Amino acid sequence: MSKTQRTREICALAPIVPVLVVDDAAHARPLAEALVAGGLPALEVTLRTPAALDVIRAMAAVPGGVVGAGTLVTPEDVRAAKEAGAQFGVSPGATDALISACEAEGLPLLPGAATASEAMALLEKGYDMLKFFPAEASGGAPALKAIGAPLPQITFCPTGGVSPSNARDYLSLSNVVCAGGSWVAPKQMVQEGDWSGIEALAREATHLTD
Repeated sequence: MSKTQRTREICALAPIVPVLVVDDAAHARPLAEALVAGGLPALEVTLRTPAALDVIRAMAAVPGGVVGAGTLVTPEDVRAAKEAGAQFGVSPGATDALISACEAEGLPLLPGAATASEAMALLEKGYDMLKFFPAEASGGAPALKAIGAPLPQITFCPTGGVSPSNARDYLSLSNVVCAGGSWVAPKQMVQEGDWSGIEALAREATHLTD
């Protein structure tokens, strides 16, 4: 039984999962509304800012959005994210403690792997939808294609260095469901409140698989 069926369903909602670093919780709702309106409903809010949990709380109330917590590292992160309303979790790697915490909280997890051994270890635990991270630093689309050859039962969401210029290289691979990217919510556009601009970037991202 795959423990990542729900995670895969979320990943399959759109070609790009926005990876969001939000400093001000006041930006959360309009940012989520712009991304969802642009066709990107699955949102990863990284726990890299003091505002992150408040951002998740605000985004969780946006109709049509599916909000997850990224940069989960400890069991405490998992519990805080779930309490804030996160519907899935994303981690840069995976530890037994982190996996156990997600399973205890009923939080679907997208765990990170960068090598065949890490992917096989997660597959052994029932996880067959993984985050390939850091994607570009780990060899990019050619590396992910190579890992996929002997492990066709595992699918991935590459994240880390994915951009409009290389996203199609990843999305064209048979073992890629979606990719994580931060370019759809540039820091300056968020700070300026350019929600229509962000919606346009999101809409462009939905066409990367055309």
